[in-house]
Amino acid sequence: MDKIVIQGGKPLKGDVQISGAKNAALPILAAALLTEGVNTFHNIPDLVDIKTIKKLLAGMGAQIEGEQTVKIGTENITNHTAPYELVKTMRASILVLGPLVARAGRARVSLPGGCAIGARPVNLHIKALQALGAEVELNSGYIEARAKKLKGTDIYFDIPTVTGTENVMMAATLAEGTTVLNNAACEPEVVNLAEVLQGMGAKISGAGTDVITIEGVSSLHATEASIIPDRIEAGTFMIAAGMTQGEINVKGCNPQHLESLINKLRETGMKITPIKNGLKVSGGKKINSVDIKTLPYPGFPTDLQAQMMAYMTIAGGLSVITETVFENRFMHVSELLRMGADIVIQGNNAIVRGVPKLRGAPVMATDLRASASLILAALVAEGTSEISRIYHIDRGYESIEKKFSALGADIQRVKA
Repeated sequence: MDKIVIQGGKPLKGDVQISGAKNAALPILAAALLTEGVNTFHNIPDLVDIKTIKKLLAGMGAQIEGEQTVKIGTENITNHTAPYELVKTMRASILVLGPLVARAGRARVSLPGGCAIGARPVNLHIKALQALGAEVELNSGYIEARAKKLKGTDIYFDIPTVTGTENVMMAATLAEGTTVLNNAACEPEVVNLAEVLQGMGAKISGAGTDVITIEGVSSLHATEASIIPDRIEAGTFMIAAGMTQGEINVKGCNPQHLESLINKLRETGMKITPIKNGLKVSGGKKINSVDIKTLPYPGFPTDLQAQMMAYMTIAGGLSVITETVFENRFMHVSELLRMGADIVIQGNNAIVRGVPKLRGAPVMATDLRASASLILAALVAEGTSEISRIYHIDRGYESIEKKFSALGADIQRVKA
């Protein structure tokens, strides 16, 4: 079990290259199941979650080679089960459900580990597949789905769901007739997937809006495509520049995907200007407190809430951070308190009073984005911080300690 050890207090300066988006790569890799032939995908990040989905696809009979550029051949899919051992480590494994049912007519996918079916709602995936004509049963912790041929229909999501939208969009590409997804997720990762599916021969319109129309086709073919840059990684480094009063060139990001964050960071006093292939981000001399409310895209992303909270712990004044997307997403608060933060939780609100400085402490990561918030806090804390259980961070950030070190941070990974 590795730890990350950080000596705080150094402003960050230099260039950082943003990796491909994990949340775009996962559904796009799963989409290979819809085709015959060899798909080629570029800008794949080197992350634990990517290794997990590659292992999952290989276990189904896919031929996979490559790292940053991945080639996937799915002509010989012989196994239609996504086993608990893999799904328990990554909820996004459910993204194989729609493609398998659509192309093979059957799928057996473990329920995500330790999760009631109503939380982070897998039930929306099931309900939508049933509307497309699949027979779905829950059996011994597995979702078992069968369909001779899916049939297009109108589907309404009770709440916007990114993986639900992606799963059903993939399934509908091979359904008979037209499917309309209402209250669909609008995230850039959904748009990236739709563009890849179009490259495979799918007929999709409306991606990026809350109504997506899919006209089913009889078959899809292999394609070549690139993964969009990771807006959450980019946002994390932008916040780090503000916290350390540094100056970073965030290379390879897409500013259009970051508008809600850019607006908030400018309110805090940061200077953000476009440069070729990215953004120049500079911290202000003082940090203004701002309120945050997480919302589905194009609102403020829930995946940057923890990082923004770390930023607000050293702002001047009081900020209120409201989490509306996921329940139980304030688990990082108890660890920030260990570093001297002043945070009070009231329901889905966190009331943050800025303090003059944070203090280094031993802390423990509880999930992926919480890990990032603790690293950010440690970068500005007085003294040394040790962050344990960092396997969470490796799920979503490629070589984070190397990237921060190249910007001047005193950070290293050590064996526990």
